[in-house]
Amino acid sequence: MTRRATHQRTIDHWRYLCVAVALGSLPVVALWHTAGLQVFERGDKGVRFLQLQGDARTLRVRPVPAYRGLITDRHGEPLAVSTAVVTLWANPKELLESGKSLEPLARRLGVPLAKLRESLDRNAKREFMFLARRLAPAEANPVLELKLKGVYGRDEFKRYYPAGEVAAQLVGFTDIDDKGQEGLELAYDQWLAGVPGERRVLQDRNTQVIKDLELIRSEKPGNDLALSIDLRLQYLAYRELRAALEEHRAATGSVVMLDARTGEVLAMVSQPSFNPNARGAGEVNAQRNRPITDMIEPGSVMKPFTMVAALESGRFRPDTPVDTAPGYIRFGDKTYKDPHSYGLLDLTGVLAKSSQVGTTKVAMTLDAESIRNVFDRVGFGQSPGTGFPGEGPGNLPSRHRWAPVEHASLAFGYGLTVTPLQLAGAYFVLANGGVRRPVTLLRQEPGTPPPAGKRVIEAKIADEIRIMLKAVVERGTGTHAAIPVYAAAGKTGTTHKVGVGGYQLHHYVSLFAGMAPADNPQLVTVVVVDDPQVGGYFGGVVAAPVFARVTSAALRLLEVQPPLPPGPPPGAVADVTATAARRTGTGAG
Repeated sequence: MTRRATHQRTIDHWRYLCVAVALGSLPVVALWHTAGLQVFERGDKGVRFLQLQGDARTLRVRPVPAYRGLITDRHGEPLAVSTAVVTLWANPKELLESGKSLEPLARRLGVPLAKLRESLDRNAKREFMFLARRLAPAEANPVLELKLKGVYGRDEFKRYYPAGEVAAQLVGFTDIDDKGQEGLELAYDQWLAGVPGERRVLQDRNTQVIKDLELIRSEKPGNDLALSIDLRLQYLAYRELRAALEEHRAATGSVVMLDARTGEVLAMVSQPSFNPNARGAGEVNAQRNRPITDMIEPGSVMKPFTMVAALESGRFRPDTPVDTAPGYIRFGDKTYKDPHSYGLLDLTGVLAKSSQVGTTKVAMTLDAESIRNVFDRVGFGQSPGTGFPGEGPGNLPSRHRWAPVEHASLAFGYGLTVTPLQLAGAYFVLANGGVRRPVTLLRQEPGTPPPAGKRVIEAKIADEIRIMLKAVVERGTGTHAAIPVYAAAGKTGTTHKVGVGGYQLHHYVSLFAGMAPADNPQLVTVVVVDDPQVGGYFGGVVAAPVFARVTSAALRLLEVQPPLPPGPPPGAVADVTATAARRTGTGAG
């Protein structure tokens, strides 16, 4: 073989090897490329995942608390306000793992160290527990200044009630999360509550905010609520009712005062009361807003409305005589008595003396449905419509056929139940010339006319009843309701309390419902004292003096002008002038 041929064969061999190696490596390269793509893609995803996790741990959306609206009286005096507070909370796991001493924290929280440690140990696997709720910033800041890992603060608002016990049942209160629980705080919770905002923050691994990044949504403050209440009159009613309960050792009581022109509630008080800023256990009874929620048998305060039915019948006038002798009247096994026989009274005298016999005799000449119809027209048996939680309609019975005892009992206020607010609303109709308007707990805008009313009693009859009620105070059972300078009109009431087995012996409810000044009513006031134990129990002795003191002071505060004294008869001025001229020797000109 020649050298040239050998050289050529060597070259061919290497070419073959190169091609074989190249072809053999193609699958390896392909696999490597595929694997590389998968590995790097997963790597990219892993990096992205870590980035997202990092962001999730450092970027947070935090709530921005919203301010709850004010509740004020009609003059803007605050009855409920929100103040800034701080809630302290802990991540027990972080706090325990930090190894820091808990003694400074316990000392500044004002709790025993053992109790704090026990709470943390019990919640050791959790990431959240409260340390203290709604502290003033001055109380919370010393704790936060410790800069303990796992201890944090949250901005909130806390409700405060400047009037305290004076308006507690009416205004109500919120819970620890600022949600309305009772009273107007509950009734108008959606109106008062604000809408929280949101902000995005950057925080460190210990959840401490490093930087505010952006406001996502601004908080929206709640709406203010202006009540019809006049805090000055509210305090007057509170003071006098409380004094009466103490004087007579009574169980409970209530006072309602209305503007006799608009139907606005100017005062609404219940006793016993409570401090809404420091509520305690066992205060459920004290939290009742009795003028709206308590049902009572009204008794003789219903007699004016029976007299309305009598006047409407056309068979009676205020001076129509009624024979009440011999001082009692029987229906089957029931006997109705007066304290003594009053003999012959006119219709005004029957009301002034609160004669059971006279009222019964008048009522039995009327159809029972005509009496019930008057009660219905002035609002009994219907919810007053204030929207207050627990507001009730009372009970106005309806019969296809009235037994004589039921007929008579209805006429003098037994066999039905009403609330003090309903009673005030009914007397408001009499004070307002026979026009019924809704009572309201909200202030009407100054200068706006009162809401349109509905005439339910003829004006002439309403005025006649008002004059008859004036006689009750001047010479009847309501003399203790008399107001110096101003004339008052109203009616006393005394009823037996109802128990499990029926009417309770020696347990009474004392009432007075009235208006002042009698000739041009500006105020309607109802007083209820439940179960007085000493110093009498009749409405004219227990409730009427409270009416007099509250209404008299209220008229002065409201600067209601007293009526002018009667002027001299015609010609008297000329006679006086002539007499003076004769004495001095001068003429009139």
